[in-house]
Amino acid sequence: MNKIILFILCSLFFQSATSQVIYETIESSKIGTSREIKIQLPRNYDAEGDILYPLIIVLDGDYLFEPMIGNADYHSYWGDMPRAIVVGVNQAKTRDADLSYSDETNFPSDEGGSQFFEFIGMELIPYLNSNYLTSEFRIVVGHDQSANFLNYWLFKDKPLFRGYIAFSPDLSPEMATRLQEKLSTTTEDTFYYLATADNDVKSLREDILAFHTGLSAIDNSKLHYRFDDFTDADHYSLVGLGIPKAINEIFGLYKPISRKEYQDKMLTFEGSPYEYLMKKYEDIEFFYGFEKKVVENDLRAVLAASKKKNDEESLKNLSKLARKEYSESMISAYYSGQYYDFIGNTKKALQSYQSGLLLEASEFISKDMLLDLIYDIQDQD
Repeated sequence: MNKIILFILCSLFFQSATSQVIYETIESSKIGTSREIKIQLPRNYDAEGDILYPLIIVLDGDYLFEPMIGNADYHSYWGDMPRAIVVGVNQAKTRDADLSYSDETNFPSDEGGSQFFEFIGMELIPYLNSNYLTSEFRIVVGHDQSANFLNYWLFKDKPLFRGYIAFSPDLSPEMATRLQEKLSTTTEDTFYYLATADNDVKSLREDILAFHTGLSAIDNSKLHYRFDDFTDADHYSLVGLGIPKAINEIFGLYKPISRKEYQDKMLTFEGSPYEYLMKKYEDIEFFYGFEKKVVENDLRAVLAASKKKNDEESLKNLSKLARKEYSESMISAYYSGQYYDFIGNTKKALQSYQSGLLLEASEFISKDMLLDLIYDIQDQD
């Protein structure tokens, strides 16, 4: 039953997502022909705005693009990842040549692999950067042959991507050893996701499990690695299971503060709850290269932790932040009122709550909620 419900939800979000897909053809001097791409822009995308979006490049876009955009739209809707621009590169007719590697060097071959490699880095991404609001945080996704090929971008002096999602890679000779060496010494935060399944292609699965053993032994704080070995799944169905796992891993820091994070990290943080919030958002900007607006869920977490710790200074700073970030919302009035109520200034608390009655309601704060707080104060007089 749960699987049926999940399928229906994914289908609904998929329908929403596909309505925004743009189909384009790019002429390439590197591969000597044109290449079809599919572009999914995020909801409420404003070409004249100043928001930059992570870029997700999906190899084997003929069949990987659609499940990727459905998941990206779903997770960004709930705030578990930033809204992103997803681009699928169609390869059905040219796949073998695109993803070929030399038997001598085990790097992209001159029969198409090196040309495709250059097309992505020297033509496609510059084109997308010029025409869309893309950030410097990029992810690449691949399956079997393309999951092997995406590793080649890691060997550049300045890797093209920060996140790598490899579903059941058909590893080229020496790839595992070379990649272990590279990831052991990387100095830039790199997110790497690897997946196989119990019913995966046997020869691939054996190599992937050995590959995982090597990667899991790497001691490098800059490598953020996750591996999944799915049960009751095969070479193709593991993709549907792996995409949300990969998203959760790569954007774990970006996600709103959960109950577990509140209990295990915020309440045990050496500094104040407000300082924890500031550090979290500074880390988000550092890791992903763009700012995230403080979400209401995280304001609530700081409020609860500040009260629990009897931290007046955190509440004061929180009220200032709420006024700055949500000046037109009831949020600003509510957190100001909470601060004044905490320090015993009921007059200013009452004024704050009353000032919010004509502002916009939020996900958690309504006019009725403010009225209840107002009546509580008035009853105390």
